[in-house]
This record gives sequence, C-alpha cells and structure tokens, in this order.
Amino acid sequence: MASALARLARLSVLRSTRASSGPGKTVTPCRTAVSTSTGGILPKPMKTTFGPVRIALVVVPFLYVGTLISKNFAALLEEHEIFVPEDDDDDD
Repeated sequence: MASALARLARLSVLRSTRASSGPGKTVTPCRTAVSTSTGGILPKPMKTTFGPVRIALVVVPFLYVGTLISKNFAALLEEHEIFVPEDDDDDD
C-alpha cells in the first residue's frame, strides 16, 4: 500500500513538472535531503527510537477508549433487546 502511494505521488510530481516545462524551461531533479545546494553531504539525521514507554503512551489510551466504546455499545444493544442471550432453565 505504501509503495503504491509513493508511486502515485511520484507520478503526480512528474505530470506537474511536464505541464510546467515548456520551451526554454529546464527541469533539473535535485535531492536536497542528503546534500546542500553547494554539493556538500549533510550529516546523518538524529534517529528517534520508539521505546516501550512511547509505545505504551499510544497503545494504552486507545485500548481504554475502545473498551469504553464496546462496553457502551453492548449496554445499548441489551437495553433495546437487540442481542440478548436467552436464559434457558434446564433443571431436569
């Protein structure tokens, strides 16, 4: 999915540069993410690691919110008697 999205973005950029290029206009691809305008190589960017604390800060709130939503929806279904299990009395 990500590669398809990247290809689509690349295709839209190519179409926009073709539309803007005409007689006398030259489009030169330039990667400024790894080099400066003078040609110098930039240092490696700082790497942000995702530790267990950061993962927990994202996962725990979403699990809690999902639990609340499912609990409230189950109560709504039971209140309107849409999905209520029947109590069978099997006292044989």
